[in-house]
Amino acid sequence: QTDPQPTKALARGDTFRRTWDREHYEELARRKDLETEETPVNVIPRTPLKAREYSIDLSSKVGKKAVITTNTPLSQQGYYCEYCECVVKDSANFLDHINGKKHQRALGMSLRTERATVDQVRTRFETLKRKKEEEKVTPVDDYEERLEKQRKIEEDKKQEKKQKKKEKKQAEKETISTEIELECEDDDPLASMGLPRGFGTTKK
Repeated sequence: QTDPQPTKALARGDTFRRTWDREHYEELARRKDLETEETPVNVIPRTPLKAREYSIDLSSKVGKKAVITTNTPLSQQGYYCEYCECVVKDSANFLDHINGKKHQRALGMSLRTERATVDQVRTRFETLKRKKEEEKVTPVDDYEERLEKQRKIEEDKKQEKKQKKKEKKQAEKETISTEIELECEDDDPLASMGLPRGFGTTKK
């Protein structure tokens, strides 16, 4: 590259402001543009951002301890990303990583979402409308059937409650009768000594 040529005013020495040769710098800019056009630029096409079609396990390692040595593989040292070949130590940072720009580029996607067309929006509205119609109030027959089922469940609960109450009373009665018999045996001195309570006689 050559030095810029001085202008006529600078050659005469009748100016105090610094000036440049515009034609010289325009020529340098043209040469640079030609070099840039000749150099091929590798543009990697990327797909728009899409929702994940797989689930992420973030809770299986929560609360667990692991001993990591120099021989431990990367996949066992924390949350390992096989696309970026990096390890993240906790689940929060791993979630930030897989939602970040670096990970999305490794998957071949950009952070720009695809612009929906009018037909796609209409199809989506029709799907939601059809789903809403299916979730409307059930017919009267179904309502009566559910009501009868609910009454039957409540009746079964009442019968079960009565049965438990009856069994409890019966158990209390048996406990009281057993205690009375034990008290009677303790009051009888003959029974305490192991003797019979009465002497039987035989009539001829």
